[in-house]
Amino acid sequence: MTGTSTRAAIAEAARRQFQAGGYAATSVRSVAAEAGVDAALVMRHFGSKEQLFIETIDVEGAFEQALDGPVGRLGERLVSLVLDDGLGRVFRTTYRAMIRATDSGQVRAHLLEAMDATLAAPLAERLSGPDVVLRARLVAAQVGGLLEAVAILEDPVVAGAAVEDVARWYGAAVQALVDGDA
Repeated sequence: MTGTSTRAAIAEAARRQFQAGGYAATSVRSVAAEAGVDAALVMRHFGSKEQLFIETIDVEGAFEQALDGPVGRLGERLVSLVLDDGLGRVFRTTYRAMIRATDSGQVRAHLLEAMDATLAAPLAERLSGPDVVLRARLVAAQVGGLLEAVAILEDPVVAGAAVEDVARWYGAAVQALVDGDA
């Protein structure tokens, strides 16, 4: 394998293991074994388990689909995206892996940066009225709360409800922050 293909094999193995078992259950040795390389190569390419996690758990563009379109229905679109069986399932799996790794300060900082870059900052640019940065961060917190309910706690009432019903109720709460209703 070339250096590039070795790095790609390590990254793919790490991505699968982090998403399946979480941060704590994934070891550098198990990633190396799956990738068919020595654990020293994992460290040479990524430097640390934390860096391996940060570089392989991708959240880029996670909310772009929901952020497109009129701001007036953004709350429902965000909630529907999180609960979507296709894209939402992948996103929930990634979120679960990231939350399980938040005992690492480096990973926790990355999660905050990712939520800001993918949701809060682009949203703040679209909002008007008072406290746009605070409101955008609170929207991100609400989305995080919904992700917590379905991806971490697996709340049977929320997870079992019709997407349309959750989007209507929870989306209205998110929308209040988007609109600046106090």
